[in-house]
Order: sequence, then C-alpha cells, then structure tokens
Amino acid sequence: MNLRDGYILVTGGAGYIGSHTIVALMQKGYDRIVSLDNYLNSRPRTYDLIEAITGRRPEIIEASVGDRKTVAHLMRRFEPVGIIHFAALKAVGESMEQPYRYLQNNLADMQVFLEEVYRTARPLFIFSSSCTVYGEVTNLPVYEQTPRQPAQSVYGLTKQLGEDLLDGLCRLGFTGPVVALRYFNPVGAYPDGRLGEWPLGTPNNLVPLICQTAAGLRPFLTIHGKDYPTRDGTCIRDYVHVMDIAEAHVQALEYADRYRPQTMEIFNLGTGHGVSVLEAIRAFEEVNNLKLPYKIGPRRVGDVTAVYSDSTKAERLLGWKPRFNLHDMMRSAWLWQQRLNQEAL
Repeated sequence: MNLRDGYILVTGGAGYIGSHTIVALMQKGYDRIVSLDNYLNSRPRTYDLIEAITGRRPEIIEASVGDRKTVAHLMRRFEPVGIIHFAALKAVGESMEQPYRYLQNNLADMQVFLEEVYRTARPLFIFSSSCTVYGEVTNLPVYEQTPRQPAQSVYGLTKQLGEDLLDGLCRLGFTGPVVALRYFNPVGAYPDGRLGEWPLGTPNNLVPLICQTAAGLRPFLTIHGKDYPTRDGTCIRDYVHVMDIAEAHVQALEYADRYRPQTMEIFNLGTGHGVSVLEAIRAFEEVNNLKLPYKIGPRRVGDVTAVYSDSTKAERLLGWKPRFNLHDMMRSAWLWQQRLNQEAL
C-alpha cells in the first residue's frame, strides 16, 4: 500500500509539535490522518487552526493513549500504516515536582498503547524523543552515538526508558520499523503566526515566557541561573524551528517506509548551533524591535549546562536540513503571541 493511501495516526495531535506535524503531513499530500489526544496539555480549538491553514481536519479521537479500549477500537477501525507518537508530558522542571505523574503518562500509558498497537499490526512508528536523553554531556556537539549520561530530570528519564523499550521490542521482532527523533529545543510558530505553542497555565519553556513578557502578561522574565560555565553564564541550547521539526517527522516516516530498518534508527534534529538564554532574548528583541525586562533567578533543577547537536545523519539519510534561523523562530513566535492577545484564543 502506498503510504498516502493509509491512515497516519498522530498521538498528541492537538499539541504544539503534533499540530504542526499534522499541517506538514497535509501539505505533503497525506489526507488520511487520525489525531488521538486527551487535551491534558492542549486544546481542541487547535483543529480549527489546522483547518484554517490546510482547509482540512484530521479524524479526531478524544482519549488517552493509555485508554486500552479506545486504542484497540482505533486500531481496528483505521488500521494505521504509520504512527507518530508525541503524547507525553514534556516540562523538565515540572517532572521533578511530579515524577510519578510523568512516569505514568509517558511510560505506563505508552506501554498500554504499544501493546494494543502491536497486538495485530506492525505499523511504522516514529517516536518523539529528546536531547534530554544525553544528560550532562561534556563533549559537544552531540552525535547520535554519543553515550547517554544519567538523566538530569524525570522527563529525560522517561525518554531514555521509552527509547529503550522501543529499541528492545524492535530488536526482538515485536514491532514494525521504528525511528526515534531526538530533537533539541523546538521553538517558534507557523511562519505567519496562525498556529503556535499554546501553553496551559504557566509556560515551562523559554520562548513562550519571552513572548508573554513582551506582551505585558508578565512583569519580567526570570533567567534561571547566570553562573553556568558558559560564555555568558546562562544555559546553552540548540533552538530549532517547530516547522523544521514537523517536516522531519514526515521525512522520517517516508524513510522508515522505504528502508524498513530492522533495529531502531535514531536521528538528532537541531541546527548544530548553541545559543545561550541571553542570546535568545537579544535575538527576540532585535527582530521584533522590543525590549524585555528580566532578572536573574536561581538555577532550575534538572537543567543541563549546554547541549547542541550534530544533525548530519538526518541530512544524509532523511534529506532534512533546517530552513529557518533564530530570527525566524523569534519573529514567528511573536506573531503567534500577538494573535493570542488580539483574538483571545
């Protein structure tokens, strides 16, 4: 069967990266998409925004991936040829405050999901992983073969264990082809600002906090630590545009369909350039002609000092290369925030 003729299941499809990936799939001619989401960290209104961009909506199922009955029914009804698994809690700091909630949502529910997925089928499986699996690395940039260090957060631990589970099942022949995408720091929004990150409550990531501060929703931005051994004392990350990340999932799906790897394939997704927190703030100020108030606060538990990628494997095998730069990321993020402010979405 041609990949475009079958259903693609996106778990967490109403979330930040999931929704942009649905847009990317639709723009690449994938019309049969099912989104499974329980709206734990997302909003149903996201599908309206997807439709405004693409003119189409996915099939929508409201449930957790840990809902065994619903997942079993979904697999029988749609028989998806490919699955892109985003559904997970994702905040480093929060994971240290609510460790067992993260273990339940990101691991226990995932185990139930995999059991029902692979009970009768062997679809292509793309796993949303993270650079947090590398832990506190000392040699940069990070390659796929860089040894993983102990996780610095419960979130990172769940991604390490999720990868290990899939890798083991794949090697033992219990799955179809599996690809794990270790992306670094997805930021930004759809380029014209019609879709973006829609945090519930207090954001846990830097760029939404920058945008809310610029919009006057916060009196100032807190930088968590300025005593790290980096060029300006703040943490260094590899920021990559969310649409670049979304398009990589489409390319990974097509790669898995072409080559059908017998063991789990791993790809880093990043720009290869480390950007400090202060540099990210300055880039936002420069491209949007704004000035941000900020103050220095204590370090945040679970944060690593610096991490940025080497993504040449993704370029070589997937044909993936980031199209957007840091200014594009900050410009699109601010366009999205302005839409949130104006339309009270």
